[in-house]
Amino acid sequence: MLYAAIAARAFRRYSTYTAATLAGIFTNCVFGAIITFAYIAVWRQNPTAGGYDVTDAVTYVWLGQAMIMTVAVWNGGATDDLAARIRTGDVAIDLYRPVSFLGWWLASDLGRALFHLLTRGVAPTLVGGLLFDLRYPAGLTAWLLFAVSVPLAVVVSFAIRMLVSASAFWLLDDTGVRNLQAVFAMFFSGLVVPLVIFPGWTRDLAMALPWASYLQVPADIWLGQRTGVDALAGLGFQVLWAGVLLAMCAAVLRLAQRKVVVHGG
Repeated sequence: MLYAAIAARAFRRYSTYTAATLAGIFTNCVFGAIITFAYIAVWRQNPTAGGYDVTDAVTYVWLGQAMIMTVAVWNGGATDDLAARIRTGDVAIDLYRPVSFLGWWLASDLGRALFHLLTRGVAPTLVGGLLFDLRYPAGLTAWLLFAVSVPLAVVVSFAIRMLVSASAFWLLDDTGVRNLQAVFAMFFSGLVVPLVIFPGWTRDLAMALPWASYLQVPADIWLGQRTGVDALAGLGFQVLWAGVLLAMCAAVLRLAQRKVVVHGG
């Protein structure tokens, strides 16, 4: 299948960066340990903050480190490649391919995400489990729900990053938009602090935004904070945002095809 081949090629591409991957794993582990001690201090002062106990909080830290590159919280991946091709005009070749433009780049990003999940996702989690007492999904159902939630998180992230990259069709350089998106993604995904400890209406707002799909929803499924109907509602939330954002991507790309000019032609 074409899209599976595209994903496999992206997986192989990222697997060649062995030194960068090892350095990234080391960095994730160091920051995971530092943040863990900060969280332990916070939860000692408030042992039930956000409905989490200290074990939940520590586990959340390491899940965050595992998801940073898998979900591409700080941008990166196929969409950054697309933005570069828009700037150079090479995107014209992509537009002429007899396949879905959106499907091609999504498949590429899913291949990237799978590589990072198996390396910079699994390795920090194992290290965190050796250093600290972590909580793991309780039963096969929770594992399966988490396994569905992670690719949905990647798709939501891809769609947002695709919209950012597509802005280069009009702005020519998406750097400013990309940096702004990275700030929003870090804060509203729960990477800085869990969204569950936000006060009052700010928590409700943050939990309703698409960035909550990146980390907060998968983490709550892993931790058992979402079970049964609530877990399915979390997956439905991710599916809804994935559908809405992909539809927006398709609409923006249709407009962009009328806008694109390659070397003045």
